[in-house]
Amino acid sequence: MTSPLRIALIGAGVMGRQHHQHLQALAEAQLCAIADPGPQAADFAAECGVPHFADHLQMLEQARPEAVIVANPNALHVSTALDCIAAGVPVLLEKPVGVHLNEVRELVAASERSGVPVLVGHHRRHNPLIARARELIEQGSLGRLTTVTALWQVQKPDSYYDIAWRREAGAGMLLTNLIHDLDLLRHLCGEVRQVQAITSNGVRGFANEDSAAVLLQFEGGALGSLTGSDAVAAPWSWELDSGENPVYPRQADQPCYLLAGTRGALSIPQLKRWHYAEDGAGWHQPLLQVQEGFEAGEALRRQLLHFIAVARGQAQPLISAADAGRTLALVEAIRQAAESGQACAPEII
Repeated sequence: MTSPLRIALIGAGVMGRQHHQHLQALAEAQLCAIADPGPQAADFAAECGVPHFADHLQMLEQARPEAVIVANPNALHVSTALDCIAAGVPVLLEKPVGVHLNEVRELVAASERSGVPVLVGHHRRHNPLIARARELIEQGSLGRLTTVTALWQVQKPDSYYDIAWRREAGAGMLLTNLIHDLDLLRHLCGEVRQVQAITSNGVRGFANEDSAAVLLQFEGGALGSLTGSDAVAAPWSWELDSGENPVYPRQADQPCYLLAGTRGALSIPQLKRWHYAEDGAGWHQPLLQVQEGFEAGEALRRQLLHFIAVARGQAQPLISAADAGRTLALVEAIRQAAESGQACAPEII
């Protein structure tokens, strides 16, 4: 019988603690150490019954984990992951993969050169609902994908911005929230050829955006839109509609993604599919509705099980550093498009 994989946690904030909750429920792995310089981290490590280190380098040397979950601040993601790679330790790296494309290229090169795998935590791809949606698209149930409508519209409470860095440039919706939606759109609809965008900070006046409207042209020819705001009282977002995280009150009957093709359409997360009884029918004929099924499962738990397989050399990362880098490149293209007023193409990673 294989002994549990010894996993260390770097970063004991909100996401780090979520990972720990799922880790506790698995027989395949166990927490072996926590590294975080924050004042609450030592107490958290004591609660978990594992050693605490202020310095992750010291933790790597002394605790010698077999794998590491990196959930520290965004700006430290790449440098921390590079330290883990240098120590020969596989990494589950929280999104975003980095904050600058050049550092992500360095991470990709280091992982490929060393053979040490990096799995990036765009966890929604591990949701069985998304796996079923992608299967339907790939098997041609929608025909040629033609239009894509994505919505992310929520109301963050004022207290969310009591933390200073959340009011600063680079900490707005694009990198913090919409990057999830953009990653799913890439995963479901293919790569993006070019984007146009308008952003605004008109509600709060902070140094980052509180609203955004994005147009996307996909390589396959489909056209899409993503409309986002964190300053509206509205029910259209993955968080509120999917039921993935119980801390958000669910709006089960509301979609956040609408995909339409020449043979049918699909609403997500409901997985309702519309089509005509015969090809060639049109708007004078009734549309038929099918409720597609899937076997439910928690995305973060499934991601952790996948990471254990990756760390043991039994699987390739579902989302590699290079793959996640392409999502970051898309975010950067949207920023450039909003600033310039011109269409922009994502850089190649």
